[in-house]
Amino acid sequence: MPAALTSAFHPVLADVPPDVSVDTILTDVRDDGVSAPAGDVDGLTGVVARAEREGIELSIVVLAENPVRDSQLRDIATEVGRQEGGTVLVLSPSWVGTYSDTLSRVTVEDAQDKAYTGNAVASADNFVGAITRPDPPYGLITAALVLLVGGVAAVGLWRRSRRSVDAIDGDLERR
Repeated sequence: MPAALTSAFHPVLADVPPDVSVDTILTDVRDDGVSAPAGDVDGLTGVVARAEREGIELSIVVLAENPVRDSQLRDIATEVGRQEGGTVLVLSPSWVGTYSDTLSRVTVEDAQDKAYTGNAVASADNFVGAITRPDPPYGLITAALVLLVGGVAAVGLWRRSRRSVDAIDGDLERR
């Protein structure tokens, strides 16, 4: 009998572009929550302050150029987030990467989808708007749907029973 085939998952190391220094980013982020070109810093520190007022610890990193792969932005965000904590948004001219140890992946990815603007400050502002927006009242929506389905079922059963009674009455009258 042949030996069983086995496979093992080996995690891949973070793929940070060689021209990006995570240590430099961390030094910048520790000052004001932002590591970005000088022209974007003032606007982005305002976004970081807004997030802080909403109870979100946010760091924003802006790269001047796109890396080779968009996944490298997520890897940068993860490296920064593991050392700084909180939520990290990494932007390049065309791509977005995120990490959060406090928000759900669903929330972060939904917000990430709103951060593709090509303008770092507008992108970060959209991201914060999406992560601080209240969730829909799913409990209330579910209860309303259950009541609606139950009501429709009850009306259907009542109509069916009425037809049965009417059919029986019709048979009795013909006899």
